[in-house]
Amino acid sequence: MATDAKPAPPLTMDRPEIDPHDFRTALGNFVTGVTVITTRGADGTLAGMTANSFNSVSLDPPLIVWSISMFAPSLAAFRENNYFAVHVLAADQTQLSNQFARPSENKFADLEVEEGLGGIPLLDGVTARFECRNEYNYYGGDHVVMIGRVERYHHWHKKPLVFHRGRYCALVD
Repeated sequence: MATDAKPAPPLTMDRPEIDPHDFRTALGNFVTGVTVITTRGADGTLAGMTANSFNSVSLDPPLIVWSISMFAPSLAAFRENNYFAVHVLAADQTQLSNQFARPSENKFADLEVEEGLGGIPLLDGVTARFECRNEYNYYGGDHVVMIGRVERYHHWHKKPLVFHRGRYCALVD
């Protein structure tokens, strides 16, 4: 199970002069890829969410990072399982991104999934997929920062789905 580096701080704005909406707009100027991150809860329920906070940390050991809101309905599932999968979405997977971004009783409806490490659900058609052991969890404001050790990965030659200023964009060569 992942270890916590320190207890959760209170959920308050450290700098009240920073407008959260404007700050989010400023952050939106950073172009990101789009991922769907999946796991299986302790009760066997499949859990997943769209995230653009994914990034690499280290090649040796192979570590990645992403973050999840402390208010996300799937937070418990991600903290309970020793494994999660990061799926880097392909340019033609906007619908899949939206499916996992919206609240739903079953985000996996009508999807065929494989079973990965620790029983985690694996999605097809992506440009890259990383199966990770949940290595460390850190509290960071209103999010939990999760660091995963990559146990298995695959990648395919497809253009990625790109996100900028709150919208999906095309990657141009």
